[in-house]
Amino acid sequence: MSTVEEIIGRTDPNDIDAILAMTNTDATEILHAVEDHAEAIYTWDYEKGARPQLNKLYEKAKVGQWNGETDLPWHEPVDQLALATHAFEEAGGMDSMIDFTGTGIESWGRDEWIQFNIESQNWSLSQFMHGEQGALVCTAKIVETVPWIDAKYYAATQVVDEARHVEVFAKYLDTKLSGTYPISIHLRMLLDDIIEDPRWDMTYLGMQIMVEGLALAAFGLTYQQTTEPLLKQLLRYVMSDEARHVAFGVLSLKEAYASMTQAELRERQEFAFEAALRMRDRFLQQEVWERMGADVNKVIPAVFHNPDRQEFQHLLFTKIVPNCKKLGLLDAGDGWLRKKFGEIGVIQYEDWVDTAEEVDSFALTRELDAENAFGRS
Repeated sequence: MSTVEEIIGRTDPNDIDAILAMTNTDATEILHAVEDHAEAIYTWDYEKGARPQLNKLYEKAKVGQWNGETDLPWHEPVDQLALATHAFEEAGGMDSMIDFTGTGIESWGRDEWIQFNIESQNWSLSQFMHGEQGALVCTAKIVETVPWIDAKYYAATQVVDEARHVEVFAKYLDTKLSGTYPISIHLRMLLDDIIEDPRWDMTYLGMQIMVEGLALAAFGLTYQQTTEPLLKQLLRYVMSDEARHVAFGVLSLKEAYASMTQAELRERQEFAFEAALRMRDRFLQQEVWERMGADVNKVIPAVFHNPDRQEFQHLLFTKIVPNCKKLGLLDAGDGWLRKKFGEIGVIQYEDWVDTAEEVDSFALTRELDAENAFGRS
């Protein structure tokens, strides 16, 4: 068993100074190498359908493929300034600002906050893109390391999905938005940990349950909030894939965890908690504040303790917590993970529907045209 300090490098999960002390010192790097200690596993058991639920998911993946170049309306113009202005006004304008007294940005006016919205979108879509590449690499690793042929088949379809996701987010950023951001240090550290761990089920837990689970929730929130038709349709397509990916993790790990010892499950609980905090911390967007010239050491504490911001961060865990419960991780042993999720304020989502049960609701409806399927806001 590890202490919280050994898991995340600080005794208090909400220690703002410790969170802000973590910065990306390699922001300009192009290539990033990580040691992968896993063994590639062949299986000579080719019995297809030995795990019927995985086989069913594989069949859904084959018919759920889409083309990022031809299935999305790239001809649609995107006026990022108009969208940011609309979002600012819809949120209540200057009257909606929290108290930034003493932070150095209390003098910001309408123009600064609209520019902040623009930078925030650039940052969010950049992190989505980086996370999708992480999923691309991790799923390729799952193909290599998982011992079941049905899982290898499905994981291979996810590799294709993730390549497509990186492609469409990169194209949207390059052709429709006004800038990009390097990967958040918190996200990069988590992806590095997932790749470095030699155990195939840890790759599943870190990527399929934690990273993909949070991504599915984040995409859903963005989908609900955006009024931009191209982005809305792009996210809808991506979510149709992501729901299958998370379900893949739930179905696979449920079988794997059934035979694990309490000590082994405790390791998985600790890793899930570490992943949860790393993903939560990255949404503080310290890189955006820095680019806007703000003093993050003064601004971030005000943002972190704002009730509206805390509610948003908590909603990101609506997919993770019920999936962890279905896997038995919340209450394994002495219920350590339940206590930790309670401490960071997300345990209330434990009885929400797990992704394996709702995967069909995310599936694309091929009979409908884009306007009917996705709507216009």
